Parts: sequence; C-alpha cells; structure tokens
Amino acid sequence: MAEPAPPTPRPPRPARWRRASIAALVSSLLAAGSAGAQGHGADALVLEAREAWRRGDAPRLEALHERVDAAGHPLAPWVDYWALSRRLRDTGAGEVEAFYARRSGSYVEDRLRNDWLLELGRRRDWARFERELPRFRMNDDREVHCHALSAAHARGVDVGDRARAAWLAQRDADDGCQLLARTLLADGVFTADDVWRKVRLAVEQSRAAAARQALALLDPAPALPTGWWDRPERLLARVPASRRGDRLDELAVARLAAIDADRAAQALEAGPASRLPAGSAAWAWGQVARWSAIERAPQALERYARAQALARRGGDMGSDDALAWQVRAALREATPQWATVRDAIDAMPETMRADAAWVYWRARAELALAPDGDAGVAARAAARAALAGIATQMHFYGKLAAEELDRPLALPPRPRPPSADERAAARRHAGLARALHAFALGLRSEGVREWNFSLLGMDDRELLAAADLACEREVWDRCIHTSERTRSEIDVGQRFPLPYREQVLARADASGVDAAYVYGLIRQESRFVTDARSHAGASGLMQVMPATARSVARRLGMAFTPRMLDDLETNLTLGTGYLRQVLDDFDGSAALAAAAYNAGPGRPRRWRDGPEVETAIWAESIPFGETRDYVKKVLSNAAYYAARLADRPPSLRALLGARIGAAAAESGGLEP
Repeated sequence: MAEPAPPTPRPPRPARWRRASIAALVSSLLAAGSAGAQGHGADALVLEAREAWRRGDAPRLEALHERVDAAGHPLAPWVDYWALSRRLRDTGAGEVEAFYARRSGSYVEDRLRNDWLLELGRRRDWARFERELPRFRMNDDREVHCHALSAAHARGVDVGDRARAAWLAQRDADDGCQLLARTLLADGVFTADDVWRKVRLAVEQSRAAAARQALALLDPAPALPTGWWDRPERLLARVPASRRGDRLDELAVARLAAIDADRAAQALEAGPASRLPAGSAAWAWGQVARWSAIERAPQALERYARAQALARRGGDMGSDDALAWQVRAALREATPQWATVRDAIDAMPETMRADAAWVYWRARAELALAPDGDAGVAARAAARAALAGIATQMHFYGKLAAEELDRPLALPPRPRPPSADERAAARRHAGLARALHAFALGLRSEGVREWNFSLLGMDDRELLAAADLACEREVWDRCIHTSERTRSEIDVGQRFPLPYREQVLARADASGVDAAYVYGLIRQESRFVTDARSHAGASGLMQVMPATARSVARRLGMAFTPRMLDDLETNLTLGTGYLRQVLDDFDGSAALAAAAYNAGPGRPRRWRDGPEVETAIWAESIPFGETRDYVKKVLSNAAYYAARLADRPPSLRALLGARIGAAAAESGGLEP
C-alpha cells in the first residue's frame, strides 16, 4: 500500500480469488493441440491474449485477436474487447461504434461502453458523453456517475444536492469525482463546509488518500506536518499554543481516537483541542466515543453522552456508523441499556433503521422496556409485529426474529424444477455459455462478469434454470449467487448445495466437527470453488493458509507441502483439523471459533473480554466489519445445512450456545 497501515483494527483481506497460472495453462493447452486450430489450441490463444492484455503487449494482442476471431472461438468477443480497450485513449467514436455493432447485446459491449464513458469524461467531451450514457445498461460505475453530474452542470442544470451526495458517498479517490468537486467548488455550488464534511468522512473511514485529496481542494490548502495521519499529535503540537481550537485540531483528535481513544479524550479535555467550538467538539467527541465502543472501553456510553450534549448546541456526532456503535456499546453492557439502544436506532436515517439488524434490536428493546398495562400490551404487540416482518427472511436476524417469536424455522417449499424447455433456454443463452467457457479456462473474473450480466432482467423461472445449469456444471458460486436472486420461488437445494458430500462428511466426522458447521463455513469461505486462492495466500475449499496448514499437519503427523492444499481431501483434512483446534481453544463456541477462523485466534480472545453477553450481541459487536458479517453468515448457513443434512428444523439459538464473556471463559461456561 502507498500509505502505511494505520494503527486501527483492520480485518483480514477479503478473499479475492485467482486461478492457477494462466501461463501454465497456455503451455499445457498449446501442447495439447496446434495453435490456431479449434479446441485446445484456440483456447490457448485466448489465454495468451489475456496475458498479452495484462502485460500491455498491444502488437501481440492484435495478432492474437485476428487468429481467435478467425477460429470462431466463443470468447472471441473478450479478445476483441482486450484489443480495443488497450488503445482506447487513441480511438475515435467510429471504431467504438463498430465494436458495439459487432458485439451487440453482450457483456463486453457494455463493458467497453463503461470504459468509453470514462474516456469521454477524461476528454471533457460532455455532449458525446450524454448521448452515450443512456445506453449503459449496468450503470454501476461511481466515477461515470460523477462525470454525468459534471456534464449536466456544464449544461446549466442544478446538480448541487445530487453532486454533494455522490461526492460524499465516494469512498476511494478517483479523477471523475474529484473533477466534479473541484468544478462545483470553483463555481460556488460547493462550499468550504462541504469540503470539510468530505474530509471528516474520509477520516472516519480511515481513508488517508481521500482525506488528502479533499484537503487539497481548499484555498489555501492547510499546511500539514509530515506524517500527521499516523502521528496526529504533530497537528495538536502546532504553535502558537494559545490559539483557539480549529478544524485541524478536530481532525487530529479523530485520528488520535483511531489509535488511542483515551489519549484523544485527554486531548479534548486539556489541550488546544479543548477550545474547539461546540459543533467541532461534538464531532470530535463522537469519534472518541465511536472508537471507545469499537475498543470495548467502559467509558464509551459516557463519551457518547458528552458528544450528544454538544451536538444539541449545534453540530453532529459524525456519520451513521457512530450511531451503530452506540447501539453496540449499549447492548454490550452487563445489563443492556435498552433505552439507549432504542433511542440510537430511532436517530438513524430511515433507510438504516430498516436494516434487519436494527429492526431486531429495536424490537428487543421495546419488549424489554414495555410497561405494565395497556400501553405495554400495545408496545409488545408492535415489537412482535416488527419481528414478524423480518422472521421469514433467510439470514441471521431473520432466524433470530423467528425464534424470538417461538416460530419453528421451516424451510420454504421447493419450487417446481425447471422444465426441459427452461433448461434448454438456459443452455442456449450465449452469455451463460461464454461464462461457462471462461470458467473452464480459469478466467474466473471474466466468467463471473459475463454470467452476472446475463442474469439482468431474468424472472424467477429463468434464474432457477440458470442456477440449475451452474449447479450441473459444478460452478457452485454462480449456482448459489443466481438462486439467491429469486424473489418468490426459493430453491434451498440450490442456495445451500452439498458438493463433495462424501468427503466433507468423512473429514468432519474424523475431526469431530459438526458437518453442518463445516458446510456453513465452506459456503462462506470459498462458495465451493476448489481452486480458490486469496491474495493473502489461503487456498482451496476451506481457504487454509500455508502456515496454518503446516502447523495442523505437524499436529496430525502428516507430511506437508503448500501444493498439497490444492488436493480436496488434504484441504478438508487440514481445514477441519484447524476448525477442531479453534473450537477446542474456545470451549466449543461456534461463534468464537468462526471469528478465530476468519481473523486469527488472538483477536477473539481479546474481543471476549468484558461482561457476559448474549452470543448474538457479541457477534454484532465484533470490531471488524468483515469478521462480524462472516460469523453471522457462517452460523446462519450452518442452521440451513443442519436442516438439509439431518432433516431437523434449523435452530440458530442452538448454534449460538451460551453467553460469551471473560467470566464465562474462566468458568468454562461456553457450550458447544
């Protein structure tokens, strides 16, 4: 990374999968047939073209383009796209239109249109940009959206509110959104206050590049000491010390809070930052409170109270994430502070309140706070109605809501299987066929994009047939993804498939781990992609790291080399062996073990400190967003797999087990 990693809680990298070396595949395929011929030779040419595109070898790419096109290969549109996209900066509209005509209706047509819109934005060719934009089907590129607002502004359209929202929502710096902000600031649509709002958001999100990019828009740009992002005390130490607190002080406190919330609180109470006006102080205290909640500090709610008192005098505590952490801090008390839970959720924007997590916890708060008498009856009825509204949803909080209402979690009835005609239509679909060919060649990124584009506009029956095709070809991640898009016809077998059943059950049994739990974890780790690789180096179905595998292999008395992780049986043996190890380390707690599997065992041990709480509260309070989401999904998955494997009603409460906390750990109170 360009920036040193900030000393804040950071989750492990998400698994961005890659396949085996494309160069190795090229060599093997060329050995299997003559280059330029149909079959393996043409496949090798496609793979070689992909490598040429990656290297930027335009002459070789052009030569391969002609040969692949002449061979009539199914992935010829992709080679066509790679060839043109490499020289798009020197291309005219006529050549782009000719490509659209050749590849009409395909994913690569829309992909090139995305690239061309970005190029037109770079050229500031707003007239052509606005003619092109309505044809962009995916319309999912934030930088293109910023360019569209710049184009509208150039025509005199009032885009202030929309542009402000788009710019504030942009998390990573890009040229299109920076151009929009710079233009609107110069034209008086944006103000310095808008820039400071953007800087605040970037600081809250620990995004140094975005903060620096926004600060550069100010005139004059503030003089910042070198290394202030990682050493915010340097900002607080500026002279003269007698100055009033200013906006740079609030940034320094917020950065310091991400490093040490107690030191940040001290800076607000006794240093130059103590002179901040109420609006700035409210935000600074909000950041101290938020990081205190993330760090599980007992002062978190007290610091939230200070921030809210200041906010009432003008200002705010920060982004919506501050409210989410206030709820988590209130839940995590030895006796949950239900009134604070309710009030913080009520302060959230409507769209945020509608999230199932906050629907569930607000309903729990209402049930806990309901008074005796008629008013209490009405409050409890409203809370149960809110729970009923999410109880049929197939996720962690849907299950918790159903069980809170004492409703058995019945699986949805299986829909009518795809008919022969529906299956034939899926097989004939050109985009799905191209995607399957890309998967077969190891071009996973291209295959996923092609497949997902092909799903646009499909109804439930078409989606079920496409999912069935993916399952049949054992492209399990697309099988699951496609089936999850259906709205009324839900096929649990597609959404929770059981690949490699014999091997998984055998290895789970040998390791003494519940097979439903193993399946729930695999579904989240790799979606059953056997040769998945993460950038961090994790491999296979269970995404086992080589160092972890070596340690487990030594304990099991197995010889080990990293290449053995590519073997299905070995991967399952080492993965279930490690899962058994973390379960033992955490007294059988499925939630703690899942967190350890994702984030390493050291972090969950620290996260367990504090008062005993419900396991659901502990899971919701995990500091890392990725791990928090991971634990909830693994446990939710496992409940469905328990139903599929053992034909018993799925119970999330049974998986959650006893309460989690330091006292429970010391007394051995965690149950399987």
